[in-house]
Amino acid sequence: MNDEVNFCIEEAKERMEKTISHLEGELRVIRAGKANPSMLSGIMVDYYGTMTPLKQVSNVGTLDARTINIQPWEKAMIEPIEKAILAANLGFNPQNNGETIRIAVPHLTEERRKQLVRQVKAEGENARVSIRNARRDANEEFKKLQKDGLAEDLAKNAEAEIQKITDNYNKKIDELLAIKEEEILTV
Repeated sequence: MNDEVNFCIEEAKERMEKTISHLEGELRVIRAGKANPSMLSGIMVDYYGTMTPLKQVSNVGTLDARTINIQPWEKAMIEPIEKAILAANLGFNPQNNGETIRIAVPHLTEERRKQLVRQVKAEGENARVSIRNARRDANEEFKKLQKDGLAEDLAKNAEAEIQKITDNYNKKIDELLAIKEEEILTV
């Protein structure tokens, strides 16, 4: 195939791969009833006037399947970290003992599980839309190349190739969603 066609295909693959990576990150943040430090990944703490990610001002880990432990590097950061966790509105109630902050991850109710599954499906649909957009952009580029002199059969082969790639990435999305839904619905 033509170098420009190969470039378009690689660019589309790269965009689709970024979409999968983004989806994996979004799914990691959705809690499934088990304590996971990534649940707190979006929390920003006021560190002497600068908004800083939680993981840059403390060690975040799990003690067991239901407890997240936060060990601030400075004792003065305990109160700002507690405020940031409460402000993030994640449904957690942090408790400190003067040196560390512990968060007990509550059991999920059936209603909350169903709500989380809907959220997972919405994230999956957003990823599918992004994959389709990458496919559409590549197909438009193939049409432009065809107008500029690319053989019609090469353009059709390129479109078929992009469709195969799109189908593979949609399968990956389905697999990721199925794993996360099972994780959420397992009591």
